[in-house]
Amino acid sequence: MNSAQKKKNLPALMLGAIGVVYGDIGTSPLYALKETFAGHHPLPVIEANILGVLSVMFWTIMLLVSLKYVVIIMRADNHGEGGSLALLALVNELTAQRPKIKWFITTLGVFAAALFYGDSMITPAISVLSAVEGLDVVSHQFNSYILPITIIVLTGLFFIQKHGTGAVGAAFGPIMIFWFCCLAVLGALSIAQSPQVLWALNPVYAFRFLTADPRIAFLALGAIVLAVTGGEALYTDMGHFGKFPIRFGWFSFVLPALVLNYFGQGALLLQHPQAIENPFYLLAPAWALIPMVLLATAATVIASQAVISGAFSVANQSVQMGFLPRMEIRQTSDKAQGQIYVPFTNWTLYLAVIFLVFTFQSSSNLAAAYGIAVTGTMMIDTMLIAFMIVLAWRWPAPLAILLIAIFLAVDLTYFSANAIKIPQGGWFPLGIAALSFAVLTTWKRGRNLLFAEIARQSVPMQAIIDGVDDMPRVDGTAIFLIPTSEGAPSAMLHNIKHNHVLHERNILLTVVVEDKPYVTKGNRLLIKDMGKNFYWVRVFYGFMDTPDIPAALEQCAIHGLPFDMMSTSFFISRALIVPSPNPGMMKWREQLFMALSRNAMNVADFFKIPANRVIEMGTRIEI
Repeated sequence: MNSAQKKKNLPALMLGAIGVVYGDIGTSPLYALKETFAGHHPLPVIEANILGVLSVMFWTIMLLVSLKYVVIIMRADNHGEGGSLALLALVNELTAQRPKIKWFITTLGVFAAALFYGDSMITPAISVLSAVEGLDVVSHQFNSYILPITIIVLTGLFFIQKHGTGAVGAAFGPIMIFWFCCLAVLGALSIAQSPQVLWALNPVYAFRFLTADPRIAFLALGAIVLAVTGGEALYTDMGHFGKFPIRFGWFSFVLPALVLNYFGQGALLLQHPQAIENPFYLLAPAWALIPMVLLATAATVIASQAVISGAFSVANQSVQMGFLPRMEIRQTSDKAQGQIYVPFTNWTLYLAVIFLVFTFQSSSNLAAAYGIAVTGTMMIDTMLIAFMIVLAWRWPAPLAILLIAIFLAVDLTYFSANAIKIPQGGWFPLGIAALSFAVLTTWKRGRNLLFAEIARQSVPMQAIIDGVDDMPRVDGTAIFLIPTSEGAPSAMLHNIKHNHVLHERNILLTVVVEDKPYVTKGNRLLIKDMGKNFYWVRVFYGFMDTPDIPAALEQCAIHGLPFDMMSTSFFISRALIVPSPNPGMMKWREQLFMALSRNAMNVADFFKIPANRVIEMGTRIEI
């Protein structure tokens, strides 16, 4: 969708953005202020602390979300797409000639993706738990029902993923608009009773809070950061809705609603300090508690849906970019390209979320685990955008250095404040991130070693072409899938060795995934005539495209290379990877790569090649 179309469809795009993009940050008022005062490091509920915390919270939102993500980072769109991996691909283009810097950048980007998996497990658990905990405010008799209801809601959410979210998604926008309206109205009514809370807009109150007792303030930052969780989603979901609808929706609607609600909770605490038990729900009149619990549960389900969809997207990008083995990826919509379902990711997330709910049992306990994944991702995003500011945008050095230093200092401070909570729960997202990082990097390294070994063992293609003049040929077309252009495919060599025959036409087909989200049909193919009815065909995809080889081959007819699928055979080399006496990576990584390789999705299924047209040939390879 081009910029003119997006402007024309601005109301629809804003409605969609409000229903998807702001779900995570929009449900933070459920627990952020409560955890700051009544969490693992409680604060006295006195006026100085209330105004100080609100001031720090407001200016953190303005600095990290409004300025860093909405104004600056959203300028770094990779052909309209956002997110850590899209930003990684963008920065990799700038550092292509600097291998050491590129290695460092790749490591950062991959670890950010790994941290996201931890975040995507915690968000559904803490969000839905915090919403359902409103039942305890209605009556303590409901306390024993909180966990079962949470489990039922989460189970239903994950079970509907395979059906796609198109129908449900149509209701997301109106529900979230009503949610933010309720946040704003409840907050404004409370502020009207204690308008002195608005003094917290003055950054002096933040400075006083941070300097009065630095130790207590530092501990409080570990909970204050919960107010910006989900801020990175504004950049991640940019490709679905565009920059302007997200920016306009944030500044004109979502940001005011959030600030009004946080300050409304603060105003309530100024009058009734005992309301710290659950300041969000106690903003509402008694008659509205049950409706607010239902509305909050719906809002947290929507927030969870956005994170789950994001995890599917990251898994898809990781597969296409060579960081994960092939896995089943289903399109759930014929109209929306980005709507996918990844079964393995879905059920892995579900098991992890249920584990978290049973292990931590309350949103307060989960809050200790939440911040470290978010602050880690934000810190990495700052490092990546620094390369864009310096190498791509070429901002004046004093401005660039000052801005990057401020962002890094704030990110590092918040990360450090959350790092001390590792024993209380921060170990979980870090453990998931470490495991994910090991898998992502091991698969990438193993693939590189595998391709290098295949290239080393291969015979030059020109030698095959020169020696086929007297070889008998059979009717039809043979397509050999090869990872690189170096050498003859092993399946072809096996065919010649065992069958002593070649097809009338032979195609070497290489799938290339580029550092951009989508490739247009006009740029999909590159065909090279190698002579004697041998062709090398390269098929280009973006890291968010879904590969479809038969569809790509249909386009070859435009370039004078038509295909009849009924007379076409696909030869696929299946590598049997065995341990090497001198492995190219550590033993445990070699074993992990072999296990991942054995469980990878079949090549033919992944590329949508008809099963009755496929011939597989095994090749034993040591790495």
